[in-house]
Amino acid sequence: MYDITALGELLIDFTPSGFQQSGKILFEQNPGGAPANVLAALSKLQKKTAFIGKIGNDQFGLFLKNVLDQINIDTSGLVFSENTKTTLAFVHLDGKGDRTFSFYRNPGADTTLSIEDVDFGLIKNSKIFHFGSLSMTHNPAAEATLAAVAFAKVNGVIISFDPNLRESLWNSLDRAKEMMYKGLEYADMVKISEEELVFLTGVRDLEEGTRILSNTYNVPLIFITLGENGSYFRLGEKIGYVPGFVVDVQDTTGAGDGFLGGVLYKILQKECQIDSLTFKDLEEIASFGNAVGALATTKKGAIGSMPTLDEIYTLSNSR
Repeated sequence: MYDITALGELLIDFTPSGFQQSGKILFEQNPGGAPANVLAALSKLQKKTAFIGKIGNDQFGLFLKNVLDQINIDTSGLVFSENTKTTLAFVHLDGKGDRTFSFYRNPGADTTLSIEDVDFGLIKNSKIFHFGSLSMTHNPAAEATLAAVAFAKVNGVIISFDPNLRESLWNSLDRAKEMMYKGLEYADMVKISEEELVFLTGVRDLEEGTRILSNTYNVPLIFITLGENGSYFRLGEKIGYVPGFVVDVQDTTGAGDGFLGGVLYKILQKECQIDSLTFKDLEEIASFGNAVGALATTKKGAIGSMPTLDEIYTLSNSR
């Protein structure tokens, strides 16, 4: 039995790493992709994880598979494409370490994942199935993603969803909303940013926005990441805010994925139905997620920056 299986994009993040003497920017090759980042956080915390996705049969793809193997993520569901290349993303950081992306994905191997490529056995033998919206930007990956989510639902697997808005990867924002709404209809738990909340609901107020998502799409559990300010949660009428942690930020890539990995870790540890979580449980889960997300920003890259349990508890106990 797997604690969590994730489906989606696995790609290369080229992250700024200084300058040449001539002043030109240097980029370092880091493994990335939001669903894989979430698994990396959980694997670092000794949870049993598996990944479903597609990469190019090229140097980048081989590098990515090796990285997942090294951190004990099961890659039996990872498929190589002979016809398309591994997706690349160049990360641009501002003075605060906040990032924007330039994607090279036309198409990328991750978008060519088909229903026939999906190992449904991995999903059936998992406690949680996680996915994001970026595997739904293009077919056949969109069809494969929805088939996998529907299968998880029928088999009673808890479903985690991250809308993960990346505007440049969609042919239209109307299409992005349509597919994200479909994801919400299946989700038992959603992690969303303030920007994504406004995009999906038209509302900036956290209480009103989460109520809309909860009532319209019957999403039981919602977490909103607020960057350095922490996070907000809703479970039915249980709502709350948990402050973040002050750290030396180097690179925010993977911070939200680290947060989600921390949240899923604590939910697994509780060993109870989501509806049974108490207000105290939710505060504890959000605080743990905040700590993981904060620590993920203290190093460059995403997968390699996920913290250990000792590091998380050290930061958590520093208040």
